[in-house]
Amino acid sequence: MKKLENKVIYIILAVAAGVFLWIHYATHIEFLLHLAAIPLETLVVVSIVEKILDNRATAERRRQLMYIKSCMFRDQMRSLFLTNIAHVEYPVLKLSELHDADLDTLKELRATAEDVRYHSLKDMETVITEYVTAEPIWQRFLEIAITYNFESIIRDMTNIQHFIQDVKVFKRVNPDQLFIQSVAADSQAMGRVNLIIGDGIRKFLDYLIELKEKQPEMFRAILDDYEISSRTVECGCNIR
Repeated sequence: MKKLENKVIYIILAVAAGVFLWIHYATHIEFLLHLAAIPLETLVVVSIVEKILDNRATAERRRQLMYIKSCMFRDQMRSLFLTNIAHVEYPVLKLSELHDADLDTLKELRATAEDVRYHSLKDMETVITEYVTAEPIWQRFLEIAITYNFESIIRDMTNIQHFIQDVKVFKRVNPDQLFIQSVAADSQAMGRVNLIIGDGIRKFLDYLIELKEKQPEMFRAILDDYEISSRTVECGCNIR
């Protein structure tokens, strides 16, 4: 509604300038050029101010998102990320090394994470199970994304929700079978699985990079928490 109101203001100012210019063309009264310049100058100023306010709002929303993710990554989603990290074969992710990594190293590691690979299908199934278990968290994240209008997150959370429903339907019909084995022979379906759970690794690394740049103390605190959890919770392999 606000953007619509702004567009109406822009149109009124542009029309007013056009009217003065048309009258000047018809009458050749010089003063009308000065009158035509007023709405044009106002239009430029309003446009600049709106851009500045939009940029400030966007920066504030990003700051809020960073703290929201901090709460979710640090507490509610910790088990999911630890499990995912533990079962990744490539890139090799060790929490102690992440803790001590500089920004360039983190970015290089993130680049290699475009191709996430797991030790086995069974390891992938373990990660998938964690995604299903975390369904209420994904739903909450989707609600937050809708509230703050984070379009990319809305899209990601919607894809995860659809994926979880597919897994749940399969497990309901085939309770004794692994979901991953049902799609292993289908390259398109496997690509979707790899995208969903591999994105978990990529989003985690993206967030670490963001924290390293903007909130280094929070970066260290989160990895400290993860290292403690990795020593007290069995995740299937040593990730320290």
